[in-house]
Amino acid sequence: MSGRIICVAQQKGGAGKTTLVTNLATAYLAEGKSVVLLDTDPQGSLGKWLDIREETVGENEKLQFSTSTAYGISRALRGVGGEADVILIDTPPKADSDVRWVLRESDLVLVPIAASQADVWATHDILDLADRAGKPTNIVLNRTRAGTRVGEHVAKSVSELVAKPLQSSLANRVVYAEALGRGLGAMEAKKTGSASEEVRALASEVSAILKL
Repeated sequence: MSGRIICVAQQKGGAGKTTLVTNLATAYLAEGKSVVLLDTDPQGSLGKWLDIREETVGENEKLQFSTSTAYGISRALRGVGGEADVILIDTPPKADSDVRWVLRESDLVLVPIAASQADVWATHDILDLADRAGKPTNIVLNRTRAGTRVGEHVAKSVSELVAKPLQSSLANRVVYAEALGRGLGAMEAKKTGSASEEVRALASEVSAILKL
């Protein structure tokens, strides 16, 4: 497969991995790109999102989906076939040896961090694994709270990590959760506004890194 492979990983649950995957996917679909979603998380949130999406807006031939174990990721990537532009891999909320198999296949690792110190603390193991795999890795700040003391402390802690944060981030907005529950991306749930601008900026920045 010729598509660029993006792994979204974070040891702590609830950091926004699936939110990040679904919003990048819908942003790239809006650009006319073909997207493959690969879910290695046994919780299956990504598959549930897609089920709801297909009930809501119907199937899209440019959007493929498959599940896989971390060990089986190479076979899964071969199996999805086609000439997808982007492959997005959602991973379980843990950092262990299994995740190395996914990292090895990836062109870019994105690590979401929500606005809490607990998310920052949970990030070190996955960053270490990505570093050992020699993969480009960036932090994506999620549920940011501009102008708050917590937000300032988290931003300072993130700046001290080995992986640098992307300039783009996703703020703490209700529309992200609402869109996820409806099988949509924020850009689809509300075509104009701050959330749509954030997602477009994020997708554009990732595209620039991967030369999509």
